[in-house]
Amino acid sequence: MLYLKKFFRWHVLAWTAYFGYVVLGGLIRPETAGHNPRISLAQNVWLDASFLVARITTFYFCYLLVFPRLLRVGRLPLLVLGLGAVGPVFAGVRAALEEGLYPWLLGFQNYWPGTSLSMYLFDGFYYAIPNSVLAAALWAAEQVLHRERENQQLVAARRTAELAFLKTQLNPHFLYNTLNMLYGLAYGVDKALAGGLLKLSELMRYMLRDTPDGLVDLREEIEYLANFLDLYRLRYPGRLHAALTVTGDPAGHRVAPLLLIPFVENAFKHGVLDDPATPVRLHLVLTPGAIEFTVENQRHNYQPDHGSGIGLANLHRRLELLYPDMYAWQVGPEGQQFRAHLRLDVPARATVLAATAPMETLLPALAVVSA
Repeated sequence: MLYLKKFFRWHVLAWTAYFGYVVLGGLIRPETAGHNPRISLAQNVWLDASFLVARITTFYFCYLLVFPRLLRVGRLPLLVLGLGAVGPVFAGVRAALEEGLYPWLLGFQNYWPGTSLSMYLFDGFYYAIPNSVLAAALWAAEQVLHRERENQQLVAARRTAELAFLKTQLNPHFLYNTLNMLYGLAYGVDKALAGGLLKLSELMRYMLRDTPDGLVDLREEIEYLANFLDLYRLRYPGRLHAALTVTGDPAGHRVAPLLLIPFVENAFKHGVLDDPATPVRLHLVLTPGAIEFTVENQRHNYQPDHGSGIGLANLHRRLELLYPDMYAWQVGPEGQQFRAHLRLDVPARATVLAATAPMETLLPALAVVSA
């Protein structure tokens, strides 16, 4: 809301100053301001006003519609059509005011009767082109500033996260050695407990790892979800009803780590886990151009504590910073069900997987569906 107020205020001030500049020029030197000497000063001011309205209309047609929606990869034909429409838009606004409203309201018109359509269109394109260029320049400058602000926010967020992590981080080697020691002690006593310690070790290893580009293979993210489910099965033996299905091939997909787990944590915290009639459903659909993840769970009639790990609000912020204009999500109740859906328009990279175990072998707990 604050941004819209500032936007409205500055744009109104800019157009008011421009109109005042044009009118003042017409008062001081009418011949250089393009005023028609055959009509009165008041009529020339009215024509200045209609010309300004046409300028404003074509400017915002380009600034709010053509460039934000059509200046994208794969939309060049639509962009050309959009830019080709600025001339008719400009001419149409002027014709509606100067040849329609003004004769009826003020008793005069701008063009001579019988002026051809080609003349209208020529004038429209001639005067609309500078507005299109100005709209493109302003839109591009705002995009650069917006990206710069986002980059600064991302750097600040990463710095804050790194500081918080350093304050709480255990020495990874000590952690892994301790877990391995506990795994060795538990293996001969309780293999289920030993397996749980091993999966906990894998979860922590994944949470602590870092990569140069800040991304991980989607296969590793899926393995993390599988280990998470296995630990919950140890916690609720025979009583956990949750299924993760993967449709498609994760090869080539890379994502920010821990991007999917907040949906699962939210479902496990607020959902019904022990009813076989309403299991928690986790469905990951993979295509060469996108990743879709859907989580559905039955809602409890009561709400437990409101504190939660990462949280959907923080996830939304991460998506805004990491995947601007590349994601869509829907989160909310649908009757007694709660549904969370995330789509990332992230194309898979071409990769060559050598001697890699199939998905079914790596993740035996999952239902894997061919694309």
